[in-house]
Amino acid sequence: MSGVLALTMGDPAGIGGEIALAAWQALRREGPVFVAIDDPARLTTLAAALAQGVPVRAVSSVAEAAAVFPRALPVLAEPLPTPACPGRPDPAHGPTILASIRRAVALARAGEVAAVVTNPIAKTTLFDAGLPHAGHTSWLAELAGGGDPVMMLASPKLRVVPVTVHIPLAAVPRVLTVERIVTAGRITAAALAADFGLARPRLAVAGLNPHAGEGGTIGDEEERIIRPAIASLRAMGLDVSGPHAADSLFHNRARQGYDAALSMYHDQALIPVKTLDFAGTVNVTLGLPIVRTSPDHGTAYDIAGQGKADPSSLIAALRLAAEIAARRRLARAA
Repeated sequence: MSGVLALTMGDPAGIGGEIALAAWQALRREGPVFVAIDDPARLTTLAAALAQGVPVRAVSSVAEAAAVFPRALPVLAEPLPTPACPGRPDPAHGPTILASIRRAVALARAGEVAAVVTNPIAKTTLFDAGLPHAGHTSWLAELAGGGDPVMMLASPKLRVVPVTVHIPLAAVPRVLTVERIVTAGRITAAALAADFGLARPRLAVAGLNPHAGEGGTIGDEEERIIRPAIASLRAMGLDVSGPHAADSLFHNRARQGYDAALSMYHDQALIPVKTLDFAGTVNVTLGLPIVRTSPDHGTAYDIAGQGKADPSSLIAALRLAAEIAARRRLARAA
């Protein structure tokens, strides 16, 4: 299997192109090596506009990309039908964005690239283009051949997994189930062992309600759903604690007691990790047969094309993807 990573286009009206150019500048000497699946003309124009001085080279294969990488950003061409304008999403670009993602996943499934790193997209543009799923990740899981995708936000300071993700807060108590928590916990523990090299992962499970329900006096989800889920995970031999009051789960001393925190809803997980380490946090999709990471931020239309975008999260996503792919490669060879 190749050690090259595939980097998708993302929304060309967002900051994906400029952080891809900046990531190449940061990584061109020590790697990891990556190939962008993008429009070479767009990236060349963007590099000139931002005065980044990044040479862009269209390539025809992953092998050629590896040879080119020390000298130029290699690009497997997916031409856009119309020029991209920073900050102004164009529905006409949707099919090309989808084609970039399909191609990256196909290369990963074929073993031609070691992992897929996705640049930020906007769901509205992709829905207009016929995205056949409610979100990016569920579609990636279908393309990758199945699996139960679980979103982890990982940084050197904290790893969090939201059990429910992009749903209204009012819907969380209705969709939260024992099975959902158990699935997220089981997949998280397996990934921490296989992809992060932790021999006995420790999971901390947050409560849903203030003070983790205070024994059922402030909501009963902890007693009806969360405690039974924790008991099931422990019965599998996993090291799981909780339910913990979320307001005291993320301070410095508390974080020393676990390797990942399972949170009950999106913001309960993402607010602490982004507050602690916004630039260094990576979105990792667990439970897939391929490696997939992404920056922890969105398209940032408001600053696109202005040279203000911070590439740190993309660089961290590329490095983490390479590390996970290397661990899986060693495991297969063992």
